[in-house]
Amino acid sequence: MKWLLVLLTVFAFTAAAADVTGTWKGTAETENGTIERTFVFKVDGTKLTGETTSSLFGKSTITDGKIEGDNLSFTISVKYEDNEIKLNYTGKVSGDTMKLHVEVPGRPVVDYTAKKVS
Repeated sequence: MKWLLVLLTVFAFTAAAADVTGTWKGTAETENGTIERTFVFKVDGTKLTGETTSSLFGKSTITDGKIEGDNLSFTISVKYEDNEIKLNYTGKVSGDTMKLHVEVPGRPVVDYTAKKVS
């Protein structure tokens, strides 16, 4: 019985999601220069929601978000030249730093580094 309790405790600590709730500021270097984006995350269990803002695309709602351990993924929709484009984000959290990879249809992958600000 004692070993079962120890195993359950260890599992609970390893399965816990990283705390990304709050505001994060990110930058990405692209062929067109540096892009800045602010992320405001909310977490409920493994569900990730919130919004994100950039000077290039304005405000977008985070959809299909999930966080498992230190890994997260979500989608946002942006409007570009009268077209709605879905951007798929995947990433990993390490303390107050987040590395995000963004898949943009027909474009190279964009890599963001974000830091927690609140």
